[in-house]
Amino acid sequence: MQTIKHIISAYGKWIGAILAPLGIWGVFAFAAVDGAFMGLPLDAIVASYIYKDPHRFLLYVLLAALGSTVGSIVLYVIGYTGGEVLLRKRLSPERFQKIHASFEKHEFLALLVPVMMPPPTPLKAVMLAAAVFEMSLWRYLLAIFSGRMLRFLILGLLTLKFGPTVVELGAKVVASHFRWVLLAVAVGLAIWLIWRRQAAKKSTAMGAENTTAV
Repeated sequence: MQTIKHIISAYGKWIGAILAPLGIWGVFAFAAVDGAFMGLPLDAIVASYIYKDPHRFLLYVLLAALGSTVGSIVLYVIGYTGGEVLLRKRLSPERFQKIHASFEKHEFLALLVPVMMPPPTPLKAVMLAAAVFEMSLWRYLLAIFSGRMLRFLILGLLTLKFGPTVVELGAKVVASHFRWVLLAVAVGLAIWLIWRRQAAKKSTAMGAENTTAV
């Protein structure tokens, strides 16, 4: 156990030494590399930046979201130019068809929800799938940015309240109750979408009434 803790500590110091010269842009660079192809401890890095410099909380959230979005272009290019073979190797036929069906029904949400979720969500596979199933680049980037902004915003608020250890606690909760967490996020998004549609209908109806009255 002590050996594992020593390795983790050394790894953290090594990452810190690399990011230190970059200043506030370190979180952007780290997020871009993570978004491109490597599974890095991004949540821990973002939480660390926010905890050490809380006055720039929103800036770090924005930079992390932008970095993830920029880095994700690499996966989009890979997926769009021939990622189906790679995706089929990583997924069972049943899983492949299930993800395909989710993109056919609710393309934006099919990417947005996994992007919001912390590990162990198989995010890279879903991002590849979005490109394989020909989701437009702009909708792809919007889903990545929106999901990451919300995720890092929540992470930042929890970090300010409870400290950076919230990352480890959150990972344990998600790992233990992944399906329930995913269901809660999906239900929350569904409620928000229904509310937004109802609000849009009311706005349209009021506009029509005003036009008739005139």
